[in-house]
Amino acid sequence: MSEISIDINADLGESRESLLNGSDFQLMRYITSANVACGGHAGDERTMSETLIAAKKLNVAVGAHPGYPDRENFGRVEIPLPPAEIEASVVDQITALKNIADSLGMRLVHVKPHGAIYHAANKNNEIAEAIGRAAKEIDPQLIMVGQAGSSTVEVWRSMGLRTAAEAFADRAYEADGTLRKRTLPGALLDDPARAARQALSIAVQHKVIASDARELSVQAQTICIHSDTPGSAAIAREVRRKLTEAGVRVERLQ
Repeated sequence: MSEISIDINADLGESRESLLNGSDFQLMRYITSANVACGGHAGDERTMSETLIAAKKLNVAVGAHPGYPDRENFGRVEIPLPPAEIEASVVDQITALKNIADSLGMRLVHVKPHGAIYHAANKNNEIAEAIGRAAKEIDPQLIMVGQAGSSTVEVWRSMGLRTAAEAFADRAYEADGTLRKRTLPGALLDDPARAARQALSIAVQHKVIASDARELSVQAQTICIHSDTPGSAAIAREVRRKLTEAGVRVERLQ
């Protein structure tokens, strides 16, 4: 058991309110990697800076969280952009965050696409390649975070990029391995104990139980907790406690 290790990541810096009320900082206390919104679906220079400063204080690894440039829909609606436009947008977003990180003496460790572009990349290799090219242009050592079992992770590996497969503590899975749509009942696992059980199952047994009670195999190096899931800090605290109690090393991507 002592040889098992896993990262816990969360999407942060997505609203000024979550920084002002301290909820992002509370969540960050229990994670090891932060995916920082960098101007596409959310985030601006101020939120990026404040999030990075907090991450530095807590020794949390930081990465870019680029999304479709669509603040109105929070990047959750797929936009039919050509791959070249996606690549250019992702380059701009990662660069914006990297410039702030550089000014703070911090290093970007990873890239995790947000929302609709994350799922679009799972369905369309050209989108996955465009995101991979953008990251590679800025820093070929960046770790690309994608859904465990998806073609996206394989596309990035084939491009010579480092990858980390991701599974979810606070989201229900369908039988085909996709995440249950947020509009459907039971999509969010907002009970900390339940989310922690799923996280432990992912880390130790490499499996999740789908919404139809089917057992799915999941090989993941990082577990996500969404900052906009109700009670996300309490979920993260319980996930980390459960993993640590079981002898799993919780450590950042690097």
